Amino acid sequence: MRIIGGSLRGKNLASLSGHSIRPTADRLRESIFNIIAVRVPNAVVLDLFAGTGAFGIEALSRHASAAVFIDNSRAAVTVIYRNLEMCRLLDRARVILSDVSRGLDRIPMSQPRFDLVFMDPPYDRGFVQNSLNLLRRNPILAPGHCLILEHSSQEPLPFDLEGYVLHDQRRYGKTLVSFLEGML
Repeated sequence: MRIIGGSLRGKNLASLSGHSIRPTADRLRESIFNIIAVRVPNAVVLDLFAGTGAFGIEALSRHASAAVFIDNSRAAVTVIYRNLEMCRLLDRARVILSDVSRGLDRIPMSQPRFDLVFMDPPYDRGFVQNSLNLLRRNPILAPGHCLILEHSSQEPLPFDLEGYVLHDQRRYGKTLVSFLEGML
């Protein structure tokens, strides 16, 4: 796994062994960043279910101003810290070891509101609806934010997307990537 673009292009990232993490393939990440390219510079980024931190680190490489990473796995958080350190990005990042609901509550109100949210929850476990509800109720999102949701085609978006408009959706094999525009 490597950084696809920006100032750190080509930099290899550490990953996790085992099946508990399903890293997003480089090509898929590249496709996503091609779609949202104009939104990334100076954005404040939230990387939920962060895994290795590849989405947030890619955004920082492409000149996002700051990123917060949340994951409930101690091993994942260790890898995120290692990747941030290797990329010399620790000064622009915060890492929270927590599940999403408690992690969102640990973000201080003084934190600038998030412009981009990457969400890649475990597939087919009901996290999509719950996470969208948590985000909608939490005052941490900037008006007009963009939420990029990687999810299983077997777990489609809920019909009730209160607070969001589905801007775009792409299929990559068994994976759907949904681009939601925040109407908060």
